[in-house]
Amino acid sequence: MKRLLACATLSFALAAGPAFAARDYVWAAGSSTVFPYTTRVAETFARKTGGRTPKVESLGTGGGIKLFCGGAGDAYPDIANASRPMKASEFDACAKNGVKDIIEIRIGYDGIVVAMDKRAADLNIKLEHLYLALSDQVLRQGRFQDNPYGLWSQVGAGLPPGKILVYGPPPTSGTRDAFLELGIEAGAQRFAPLKALKGEDEKAFKAKVDPLRNDRWIDAGENDNAIVQTLTRTPGSVGVFGYFFYEENRDKVKVASIDGVVPTFETIASGKYPLSRSLYIYVKASRLDLTPGLRAFVRELTSDAASGRGGYLQERGMIPLPPALHEKIKAEVKAGKTMGRPAK
Repeated sequence: MKRLLACATLSFALAAGPAFAARDYVWAAGSSTVFPYTTRVAETFARKTGGRTPKVESLGTGGGIKLFCGGAGDAYPDIANASRPMKASEFDACAKNGVKDIIEIRIGYDGIVVAMDKRAADLNIKLEHLYLALSDQVLRQGRFQDNPYGLWSQVGAGLPPGKILVYGPPPTSGTRDAFLELGIEAGAQRFAPLKALKGEDEKAFKAKVDPLRNDRWIDAGENDNAIVQTLTRTPGSVGVFGYFFYEENRDKVKVASIDGVVPTFETIASGKYPLSRSLYIYVKASRLDLTPGLRAFVRELTSDAASGRGGYLQERGMIPLPPALHEKIKAEVKAGKTMGRPAK
């Protein structure tokens, strides 16, 4: 009888499927740009609380948000790190999978740099040069043509006669998305017909402008440090990555000016540098009191000590928000304010 009962119990357990213990740590995933900042907060949080260090993964903004939006349970991250705002399509995917209570937290600023080896010729680029150098199709003589330009000197007077060869992030990266919007699309709009096309049909404009040429743009993965290493080994090449990684590697690389503005802490914070962007984390409000330590972790990340002026994330390279905006965001986080559906 006991043997029969044991067999029945085992059969029930197998039929019910494996049992999963509730996750007892904070989990964040997403942007490679935000990764070092969230990691720094995770280390500080663990040291202060004596608890388990939160898990932080670098998957790219798109990859992190996709995983975040997969569901509301323990099998999905509590936090998505992002170097661009969440898209409407991603918000809808979240809602479809039961993630309907998202808190959007802007944590600071970063710039996207166009960098080269310190021994290379200087680049003083205008936004239209980025479009002409890197878009797969360019407008010439009133019609779109395959991009014919092979040298920087062919896209702008005063640029060096070096070969156009650019290493940058893949399509899953928020840095790539921001570079397309702030660099390629903005450069295309310097041409009247393309500016008119964007006003008439933004989808058609993006379809013509956003695809990057695969003979001169090389997807280099989510590891920005790998791009820096490539620049030092490939004479004449150019890399696209976040300002933080430039600061970390100033002894190896230098950066181009964009529209006459060099990326610095001050020009990025003021928005004067054209390739400036905001950094975000997205948090599931429903997990704040389910995941041990999540509420305290978010509080640490948004604290003056971390993301405020002079905080330890500024020391790590992040450019903080203006004090008034920082205080406003802290208040919204404390109140648990959730975001609405993005416009696009």
